[in-house]
Amino acid sequence: MPILTSLINPSCSGADRPALHFLTDEEAGTWKSISRGELWTDVINAATGLFSLNVQPGDSIGILSENRPEMIMTYFAAFRLRAKAVSMYATSSQDQVRFIVNDAAINHIVVGSQQHYDMARGAGVRHIIAVDPSVRFDHDDSTSIYFTQLTGLGAAASAQTRAEADARAATSSDDDIATLIYTSGTTGEPKGAVLTHSCFDAAMRMHASRFPEVREGMNSLCFLPLSHIFEMAWTCFCLYREVEVYVNRDPQRIQQSLREVQPNAMCAVPRFWEKVYAGVNERIASYGWFKRTLVRRAIHAGKIRNLRYKRLGQKVPRLIEWRYQFYRSRVFNALRHVMGMTRGQFFPTAGAPISSDIVEFVRAVGINMLVGYGLSETTATVSCFDHTDYKIGSVGTVLDGLQVKIGKDNEVLVKGPTVMRGYFNRPEATAEAFTADGWFRTGDAGSLDADGALTLTDRIKDLFKTSNGKYIAPQAIETCLGADPMFEQVAVIGDRRKFVTALIVPAIEILKEYAEKARITYSSIQELLDDERIHAYIQKRIDSLMTKFAPYEHIKRFTLLASPFTMESGELTNTLKLKRPVVQARYAAEIAAMYR
Repeated sequence: MPILTSLINPSCSGADRPALHFLTDEEAGTWKSISRGELWTDVINAATGLFSLNVQPGDSIGILSENRPEMIMTYFAAFRLRAKAVSMYATSSQDQVRFIVNDAAINHIVVGSQQHYDMARGAGVRHIIAVDPSVRFDHDDSTSIYFTQLTGLGAAASAQTRAEADARAATSSDDDIATLIYTSGTTGEPKGAVLTHSCFDAAMRMHASRFPEVREGMNSLCFLPLSHIFEMAWTCFCLYREVEVYVNRDPQRIQQSLREVQPNAMCAVPRFWEKVYAGVNERIASYGWFKRTLVRRAIHAGKIRNLRYKRLGQKVPRLIEWRYQFYRSRVFNALRHVMGMTRGQFFPTAGAPISSDIVEFVRAVGINMLVGYGLSETTATVSCFDHTDYKIGSVGTVLDGLQVKIGKDNEVLVKGPTVMRGYFNRPEATAEAFTADGWFRTGDAGSLDADGALTLTDRIKDLFKTSNGKYIAPQAIETCLGADPMFEQVAVIGDRRKFVTALIVPAIEILKEYAEKARITYSSIQELLDDERIHAYIQKRIDSLMTKFAPYEHIKRFTLLASPFTMESGELTNTLKLKRPVVQARYAAEIAAMYR
């Protein structure tokens, strides 16, 4: 039987031990626990309820919700029925929901809020199961029910129905499709990556082998959307290793949840750490001279101890260790408390490039960030930092059980048991995604060094060439600038142009502070952004950050934007990746002006 089918069965562990926690009062910060026994009962009842609604093997069960325990229950209920779980981002548009519903042939869907119910109705789904009891069904809707009704239906089912539902679970196979993970679609329509149970079985075992320290007694904060393969696979791994999972529903509440939970572990994307880094630097800048000097010396000492010695597995000299412990008790503990990471042990980070400066800072203050690399098509992780000998700037070494090689145009190619079967109902796209000898083409450019460390350059489709014939990797430049708290968002431009330019969304509040100090007056934000003195200041900050880049890679001109790129406007995907064609089309006039 596949691992996920009976993953939370408490028969081999304590049924009374907590499995999940969720907020019952966001203002008061009150968290309620669900034991492994209670979670198992809810999953069995949900599966039996769906069985009673005639869900067949191979059917697609949709999930459209913010992070909630019921999402996790639905995943495991679908697995037991040999159905496909198809999760959509809570921030999806009506068109995105309609596309996935039609592409995956979804007839049953679990929704979180009223908005999600309305979208499911708009997409034509017949059987809607609402988690939030405040959702109001349409007057002509006679088929929708609430999640509590679904589990009640399962609990009240006859012994024969329950036995038939259990019998189906017993016939589940590693070849069954566990889920369809729809790609974010930066360059076209999203495609559903077909991940079988064998993919997850292999992923669970590979991670347990690589990270045996993730085990019972730890807790993890579920922060990224469960529709993201990174969070979904990580949460499954946590439950597999009997780690308690705190489910954070509102991403805007993450800082408060961090302080309340003080998690041992949490997976995150680089944008989270960029915000943390910017916030800490702002706090440091506000200190007086003595305290600011103390913190900077502490960070320097942390880099020496953790990066020069610990990283290489070497014994730390006594004086350096004493100095580090001094600063840890007087500086780092306070910083980690503010960040909500006083008990942090394990923080995997992936999903986009991350600045080496941020990695070094986080490691220096004693937070165990493990930079990694993975895709929806590879059941998340391909590579990640090891405990020692990891290389800053790389995405770590490849997990045991996977193979990676560098192909044509420096493309990273992957082969192994966690690689998807293909794209759902897309034979042509599937054929394009694999080489003739079966290697998955990631679309990422990179290199492998003699020690097996994988370093990424950029997305191959994002790479562009200037009219002078020079190749530019825009993500590398955007990541570099993203480490500066002044720059909220950056889109690098330059394909077939004479030089590199950028559209920049600055941190308005920081810019206002500078304007006040520089005695720059303005009557509107746009007037502030157009001021030549502001442009000179921004150019100076850009130039100071880009010293490691070749002259032809430097940003020669830029345009400051008052409004950020958003998912709602179609400029960002649900995973916050830039849709370059959309951005370039929307700001065509501003781009043209930079090249006049």
